[in-house]
Amino acid sequence: MENLVFALNATVPLFMMMVLGLFFKYIKLFTDDFVKTANSFVFKAALPAALFYDLSNEDFFAVWDARFVIFCFCVTAICITAAIVISRVCFKSDTTITGEFAQASYRSSAAILGIGFIENLYGNAGMSPLMIAATVPLYNIMAVVVLSFFKPGGGSIDRKLIVKTLRGIITNPIIIGIVLGILWSVLALPKPKMLMKTVKYLSNVSTPMGLMAVGASFDIKKAFGKLKPAVTAAVLKLIVWCAIFLPIAIALGFTNDKLISILVMLGSPTTVSCFIMAKNMGHEGTLTSSTVMLTTLLSAFTLTGWLYMLKVMGLV
Repeated sequence: MENLVFALNATVPLFMMMVLGLFFKYIKLFTDDFVKTANSFVFKAALPAALFYDLSNEDFFAVWDARFVIFCFCVTAICITAAIVISRVCFKSDTTITGEFAQASYRSSAAILGIGFIENLYGNAGMSPLMIAATVPLYNIMAVVVLSFFKPGGGSIDRKLIVKTLRGIITNPIIIGIVLGILWSVLALPKPKMLMKTVKYLSNVSTPMGLMAVGASFDIKKAFGKLKPAVTAAVLKLIVWCAIFLPIAIALGFTNDKLISILVMLGSPTTVSCFIMAKNMGHEGTLTSSTVMLTTLLSAFTLTGWLYMLKVMGLV
């Protein structure tokens, strides 16, 4: 019971914040424009500030783990490849959904929900910035490749879009926040109290506002748009990848915040940005939005279950 309470205390508050966001949208306390602005603010300011603050206050050489970063990168690459193969085998009668299915099956909401999850357990972002640095560039590049190559009526990779994506990765506020935090730590730059306190105030906003904005973005009716492929993608995203790669991570000796970061990478819900990218690249978007809805709703149970198992095993 103690282990179950531990798991529930880590997960339920996060999902309650999303429910609050949905409720505030329903009673019109949140407008569409406000939600859009809040998402942009969290992505461009509050979340980068949180990552910078945590990393700049760490001894980078003490926390750096090349084995952990390589593991995250390689597992992400394997999941992407497997998702494409599964889509081509299971849904060969409808090849127009391959791109959406593959992206929705591997691309996690590691930044907002993931960091909130880890902060709820350990009080800071832990190893999640290193996990994000190892996976987000690959997430974005492969999303462009997959969505371009498997675009309905397509079959070729949009090179201009790949260049644009590479430029976007370099200027990504989250990546910038991580890089600046690492440089601040490595170079042992001064941290004036007034500056760091301001950054801390800004970073405190990231998790609650980000979660409420995600909740307010939901359209539950869309969760049933393409049910069969959406359920398959959700099972891969929330259960299958964790069942395969968590035991490997445990065997390699990863524990505590490293293991939780891997759990977030593998088992957190599909990120909302998948839908935006799919629509902008000529896809219908129904499968993606359905998967986002299902994984977000069901992850309240699956993440709690995985965390409970890890706690019972004494790994976190």
